[in-house]
Amino acid sequence: MPKPRRKIVAHPKTLAKQQSTKAVQAGKTATPQKSKPTIPFHAEDRILLIGEGDFSFAKSIVEHHGCYQVTATCYDSQQSLYEKYEPQAELHTNYLEEAGQTVLYGINATALDRTKPLVAVGPQWDVVIFNFPHVGGKSKDVNRQVRFNQELLVGFFKAAVHLLADHGTIVVTLFEGEPYDLWNIRDLARHSGLEVQRSFKFAAEVYPDYSHTRTLGNIDGGGGWKGESRQARSFVFQRKDAGGEKGSDAGRGGKTGKKRKRGGEEESSDDDG
Repeated sequence: MPKPRRKIVAHPKTLAKQQSTKAVQAGKTATPQKSKPTIPFHAEDRILLIGEGDFSFAKSIVEHHGCYQVTATCYDSQQSLYEKYEPQAELHTNYLEEAGQTVLYGINATALDRTKPLVAVGPQWDVVIFNFPHVGGKSKDVNRQVRFNQELLVGFFKAAVHLLADHGTIVVTLFEGEPYDLWNIRDLARHSGLEVQRSFKFAAEVYPDYSHTRTLGNIDGGGGWKGESRQARSFVFQRKDAGGEKGSDAGRGGKTGKKRKRGGEEESSDDDG
């Protein structure tokens, strides 16, 4: 009569080691999902761009993101713009106009609510975007520069809020670090009748052919400084009395990044993407 086979039981330490090895192997094969960059608008939104440099951002959102209701503005006159950003500014503005978009020159960001072409549209703008606002080299003193730029932002906020649709948003993008952190943009917005919806990292790579330009114009020789490679953050604001659900889809501002407090109330959040 054959002897029954003896059941072999693994030693607890051996079993734990085998399980650990399997977990490590599984970890090696699993690829972590990378969060998608946030785009604070939808293709169908009525978009107002303030303070464009060479209009490469405006061109990118029309050409590569399918936006078709864009009004792009700059502070410079047409002649000054073309001289500062030669030859790309003229090429970009021509593209926009041929695509049926609106280009406006000599537009003061602090007087939007008194600018006839914009007032004629009325409070119908879904998204108002001001990328990298800066007054330029008015002073070499850091404190004075901070104050000048704060005054620019407050004037812009107070003017732009009158142009927003019911759930419209204002998006402002700044470089990270000093002196930009000293501007305290969140507080400036709150004192201007706005509330912070959220903020997220600005991803220049999602805007093909976009290039950051200096207020003074092109750099001689075309090399050196590359603003689009610097870390930057976009801040999304909405009117305090906007009501309804916060978040990008409600405010027409891209993908949501909201957090909830207890009781269902929502608070602004900072997204990594």
